[in-house]
Amino acid sequence: MTKLTTHILDLTHGKPASNVAIELFFIQSEAERIKIADSVTNRDGRLAQPLLSSESFEPGEYELLFYIGDYFYSKNIELSSPPFLNKVSVRIGLSQEQKHYHVPLLVSPWGYQVYRGS
Repeated sequence: MTKLTTHILDLTHGKPASNVAIELFFIQSEAERIKIADSVTNRDGRLAQPLLSSESFEPGEYELLFYIGDYFYSKNIELSSPPFLNKVSVRIGLSQEQKHYHVPLLVSPWGYQVYRGS
């Protein structure tokens, strides 16, 4: 079963990032991206459901868009306007059906890291 999941860890506070909006797009071409899902992280920094499942899987390039600026504003962190990181965009290539793709985001107001998890 193909699925795409994520979770977010707030490195500034040392805990999961809850209530972060996430959008998933399929990259049709450099000029066109198609929104296929959106969700919000729970108190564990995870999503209730995968962003992508076998029914909607298509091999290709996808973009995860994390609304991290809104999250850090909600934590009353003093940020510039606009914040250094407002929306974190991560493009990934998914090629194999019947795989579980997990993309964790480790983030602070000034930097982030992503990796392919298990």
